[in-house]
Amino acid sequence: MAQQKPKVLCLSYPEFTDKAYLADFETKFELHSLTSLARAGLVPELAARVRRDGPFDAVIVRIGTIVFEPFDAEMLSPLLPDCRIIASASAGYNEFDVDWMTRNGIWFCNSRNAVSECTADMAIFLILAVLKNASVAERCAKSGVWRQGIEGVSRSPRGMVLGIIGMGSIGKYLAKRADVLGMKVVYYNRNRLAEDVEKQYNARYCSTLDELLACSDVISVNCPLSKETTNLLGREQFEKMKDGVYFVNTARGQIVDEEALIDALKSGKVKMAGLDVFPNEPNIKYVYEDCYLYFVYVR
Repeated sequence: MAQQKPKVLCLSYPEFTDKAYLADFETKFELHSLTSLARAGLVPELAARVRRDGPFDAVIVRIGTIVFEPFDAEMLSPLLPDCRIIASASAGYNEFDVDWMTRNGIWFCNSRNAVSECTADMAIFLILAVLKNASVAERCAKSGVWRQGIEGVSRSPRGMVLGIIGMGSIGKYLAKRADVLGMKVVYYNRNRLAEDVEKQYNARYCSTLDELLACSDVISVNCPLSKETTNLLGREQFEKMKDGVYFVNTARGQIVDEEALIDALKSGKVKMAGLDVFPNEPNIKYVYEDCYLYFVYVR
């Protein structure tokens, strides 16, 4: 009798996965997928699927499942006691109740570098877009008013100081891209990089966050979300930035005090902000104004 393959449940169908890889995966595992449009539907559907096709040995959580968050006891309890591993295709893990998983003997894995380069690409795109006032220029062109309504001049990134908050893999990829554009890179990180690594990325270390805020022309948030970094950037921190600073966040919305950022934009402390993450996704609080540039998370 052939040995039964371990059962793996994938939350959302594994689209864009290499067909050969997927075929090889299915020779070793019995793969099931569960698609839903929202958490309210997923919670009962998951319990029903476990009863029908389970028990499942492992669960894969695909990128783009933010509408299901949080991944907690309410959602995952039906998987007990058989599930032994939950693997996320995302780099972050703040949306997962890892403590609950640990108590129930479930291993949790994230994909640390899954979208590092893609995120750095988006950060550079947003930096260039805010420096060039791209959203207003596009709106003027589409509305047929041409250059009317465009105030000020666009800025060249060359020679500007880019302050990177969080010099992990994303921060490093961003530093490489910024260096090509002629930007001067400074960074703040929990731990300073080795001297040879700093030389590799042509980056200067700031020993405090305040030091970085005071000297940067453009600030990019690239640190993970944790208890320590929640609301890391609030009113006090925005006051310490240069007047007319450009601000980009591609990390997590909760790292920034949303009201403080809005006030900084209204006062002109922040010239323009480029964002693709928000505190209460998918609900975006910002209303359209020329000093905001924001996107749905599309990495």
